This record gives sequence, C-alpha cells and structure tokens, in this order.
Amino acid sequence: MEKKVITTNRKAYHDYHIFDKFVAGIVLSGTEIKSIRKSAINLKDSFCKIEDNEIFLYNCHISPYEQGNRYNHKAERTRKLLLTKKEILKMHSKIKKDGYTIVPLEVFISRGFAKVEIGLAKGKKLYDKRETLAKKDIQRDIDRNSKF
Repeated sequence: MEKKVITTNRKAYHDYHIFDKFVAGIVLSGTEIKSIRKSAINLKDSFCKIEDNEIFLYNCHISPYEQGNRYNHKAERTRKLLLTKKEILKMHSKIKKDGYTIVPLEVFISRGFAKVEIGLAKGKKLYDKRETLAKKDIQRDIDRNSKF
C-alpha cells in the first residue's frame, strides 16, 4: 500500500507518549481534498473526541481552496472520522479506564483517499519532555560524528 504523507503532528510526539495507532478515513466536503493535496492542512492543536459511538476531529485547520469560490469550506469545522465500531469501542474503553487521549498524528493520501493516523496517548510530564530532547541531542551528535 503506497501512501503519500501530507503532514505530521510533531507536537503530538513531543507532548504525548503514543501507545496504540489506528488509521481512519476522513469525511470531507467539496474542496477540502484539493487543499489537502496541496498540503494546506495543519494538525498542530487538533484532537479527537468520541461522541455517540462516533469519532470526530476538532481544530484541524484545512485552508480554503483558492479556486473554490462559493463552494469553499470552513477552515476549522468538525470532521467525522471513519473507523470500525470495534476500534471505536476499544478506544472508548481505554479512555474511560486508563485516561488516554486520542491525538491525530499524521495525514496521508492512500489510493486517492485522505486518511488520518490517530494514536492513543498519555501526556508527558515536563521531565519526560526534557529527557526526550536530551536523547535526541545525543543521537544527533552520534549520527554527526559517525559520518566523518
């Protein structure tokens, strides 16, 4: 399965420990897919919520399409995600029992359809974030020195 990654939510990897990942389809309207193909999407402050056994994506900014004129969409509307009932119930039980949150990780196009990868995550503490940054710095130094 070939996939073309459009955007990645790097802030999510910095702020959360990711435990489980799911791939969901996105219900889009009109010109949104054209904007996504032009990489005019931002996942920075977006999150997912389960309501009535359906999962929704909030605060995902998809810029209006320039040639869309009156058929354009709202930039930050709520979008429904397409998952199986079994996956939604699994996530819902983890959220209620263990206190996880659902965070969008990346948007990609697979076989012409826009998909979003979402993850079950728990928030990092400040010392965890510092530790992750220190590990990245050490790894970067090792990679830099190994080239020479």
